[in-house]
Amino acid sequence: MACPFAKHVSAEHFQRQPSIAEAHSWNLDEDLSELPSDALTLTHLNAAIQLLTAPSIENVHEALMSLIGKYSNRWPGLSKLKTERSALSIYPHYDYLADIQDNLTQIDESAVSEILVLLGEELIQTSCVGVIERAFKCLGSDLQEFLGSLDGVYDVLKLQEEDISDTGFVCAGEGELIFTSDRSVLAWLLLGCLKALARLLFNQEPEIELAPLPGDTLRYRYLLKMDVPAEDGARVAWEETAGGAGVRESVSADARDLKVSNQFFCNAFPWHFIMDEQLNLVQMGQAFSRLFKSYPAMTGAGALAAGTVFRFKRPRGLQLNFREIVRRTNTPFMISLRAPPGRPDFFAKGLEIKGQMVFCPESNSLLFVGSPFLDGLEGLTCNGLFISDIPLHDATREVILVGEQARAQDGLRRRMDKLKSSIEEANAAVIKERKKNVSLLQLIFPAEIAERLWLGAQIDAKTYPEVTMLFSDIVGFTSICSRATPFMVINMLENLYKHFDELCGFFDVYKVETIGDAYCVASGLHRASIYDAHKVAWMALRMIETCTLYNTHDGQHIKMRIGIHTGTVLAGVVGRKMPRYCLFGHNVTIANKFESGSEACKINISPTTREWLVKHPDYCFQLAARDASCMPKEFTESRGMTCYFLEGYKHPTVSNECPLKEHIEEAMKQTLLDTNEGVTVEKWDEQRAVNRNGNVGKYWDGFLNGLLSAIRGVLG
Repeated sequence: MACPFAKHVSAEHFQRQPSIAEAHSWNLDEDLSELPSDALTLTHLNAAIQLLTAPSIENVHEALMSLIGKYSNRWPGLSKLKTERSALSIYPHYDYLADIQDNLTQIDESAVSEILVLLGEELIQTSCVGVIERAFKCLGSDLQEFLGSLDGVYDVLKLQEEDISDTGFVCAGEGELIFTSDRSVLAWLLLGCLKALARLLFNQEPEIELAPLPGDTLRYRYLLKMDVPAEDGARVAWEETAGGAGVRESVSADARDLKVSNQFFCNAFPWHFIMDEQLNLVQMGQAFSRLFKSYPAMTGAGALAAGTVFRFKRPRGLQLNFREIVRRTNTPFMISLRAPPGRPDFFAKGLEIKGQMVFCPESNSLLFVGSPFLDGLEGLTCNGLFISDIPLHDATREVILVGEQARAQDGLRRRMDKLKSSIEEANAAVIKERKKNVSLLQLIFPAEIAERLWLGAQIDAKTYPEVTMLFSDIVGFTSICSRATPFMVINMLENLYKHFDELCGFFDVYKVETIGDAYCVASGLHRASIYDAHKVAWMALRMIETCTLYNTHDGQHIKMRIGIHTGTVLAGVVGRKMPRYCLFGHNVTIANKFESGSEACKINISPTTREWLVKHPDYCFQLAARDASCMPKEFTESRGMTCYFLEGYKHPTVSNECPLKEHIEEAMKQTLLDTNEGVTVEKWDEQRAVNRNGNVGKYWDGFLNGLLSAIRGVLG
């Protein structure tokens, strides 16, 4: 016979019900981090119940492989369902169970339901182990209690949506379970799971019949025939005799023999009410009576329907009739107070009470016993309640008090987190300002010296061998100043030296100082390299080329003379107020003399610098020897030596027709490759762009603009 529940929906329409922890973003792992690794938690209980309502692909695959191993001889076609687990992980939302059902229909349509029931049994045998088995065991001591707890616990765990039919359980009575799901394959799977759980947990083999409810394709009814244990006899009670001995006496089943008055019961259970078969209120506890005592309609002789003063919020979708409520006695109830008729200003309106419905067959009535569902002491007082309204036996009293303590701790934690965030933000701001200050210092000092100055470390003078220095000045600068206004001179120097500063960043050389028209740079101080002389020589060529782009106030090109020398120098920080990083030594004087001995638009280089330039034949500098008489007198080792004019540079891999700039740029790239500095050409190009357009230019522009404003203010 074909499966009567063969209809199923696609995976897109199926949504696994998340737990309350997921819905409210509770981090259970953090809250339970201090528990032992084998401790039973709400997370394990949720995982156990999801094994019945939405088993994972891993669990289903493991159960299917076990099923194939046991029953492949009976149904040879089952071997076709074998697949690798890794292949299923590619599709995280794959409806594996629906695919299994479709394949089983093709293998043996008449045995689909039987195979799915066996698959459910294998699912429990393979997955219900360890802490998951303990989670199932905690639901009840027998099968009936298990079914009742399954109803109530899952109602707490699942996330309910008002406009979507949810997966869920309803223990409708003795041995009757109703399962709601839009996936028919789960109905047969659950049948096998229930059989296996009864066998595993309670050592029972109940007969379970699955019957669809008429006119309802989403609800399935399971009827269980369970054996009642023989030892369940009459209940007994102990009664103290005059001699103090305990005597057993059978408890009467007659309600009239109950030795508890109505008043005592109302005081002991202040949050209860009793409804008759027409859902009219018959009795209310002391707390309810106190809330409604000032309203005549509540104390009149006429019958008052429960729905008039109570709104049933959970279970959702509950039909307010006696029979339907009796079927849901294993489900937690949540009710809220309505305003009594004619009193919309009722102060306790909306107060929520959470509890349980109990069917009383002796009087054919329903007893509701619950507790206020409150959020701390504020919720208690806002609804006109007192702590004394919560009976001592009710754990809600402790929950409220402990909740206040937890709220205080959470407030302290939030304040600490806020303080921590403020400290982190302040620390980040300090680091940012520190970087700005260090960046400013790096405009004046080498990077290493700037960092140590910021940290307050002592800077000792240091000797640097083979430092290449460049000195330059503008030819006729005194004459230019005599014929031009201060504004003209400042603007001319600003435009020219801003371009030179960009060249310093491009060639990675250190700018020593600028005094008047004198511009001095050095290479080999902050970062020694075998190409220090090359970088300074290339910069000198670019400086001469740059001068042709700028004119004096009378339209004449700016003409510079440059001198370059390589030798040992002493460098250190001088001064505490406005400190300067200065170069000392005989070679500094010699470098200045080579600049003085140069000519307009010429670059005069010393013999020691020439030795470095010609040491590497791959770099072709154009040098012209000068007369020996041009050597400075201070150059003590000038016998047999002469100085040179640097007239140009041609890189071997660049065409001679290309401008000087392209030759030099290609040469700079080659130096990076030759020195194996681990800097790619692309990174070098990026850094070059930063040097041209980045912070150096920004700070320099700000400095010059401020200087210009100050001069204008002085000149009036």
